[in-house]
Amino acid sequence: MNQQISTSQIDLSTRIRNFTVLLSPTPRGARLARLLGVEQLRSWGLPSDPADLIVAELAANAVTHGRVAGRSVRLTLHVVGRTLRIEVTDTRGDALPRVQRRAPGAESGRGLVLLDALADRWGVVQGPRPCKTVWAEVAL
Repeated sequence: MNQQISTSQIDLSTRIRNFTVLLSPTPRGARLARLLGVEQLRSWGLPSDPADLIVAELAANAVTHGRVAGRSVRLTLHVVGRTLRIEVTDTRGDALPRVQRRAPGAESGRGLVLLDALADRWGVVQGPRPCKTVWAEVAL
């Protein structure tokens, strides 16, 4: 016997949402990642804070440290239940990120410290070669 489920019986908070876009590995591409990410979250009716800062940091890192001329950077947003997963993929799998505590007054190196403070969890997945994906998750 086939059981039918009405839409009123479905918990919409468990709906899976996905968004993916390829961007140029340039500062302009990083800015566009943040703008598109914020707009996508807005269209889903979700808050953009702190996701906007996380997208900006991951995209800036990808275009700064993971840039390979002629190859795109990919931004992906996944929402499953009450968790937002932000992924930025670049084609420099050999350049893995690591948190470095920096000296006071230093002008760079704070990105992953910021990510560590804003995200509930984050990490790196290598592959497929030559790619790597840096991801972060935040509860909504």
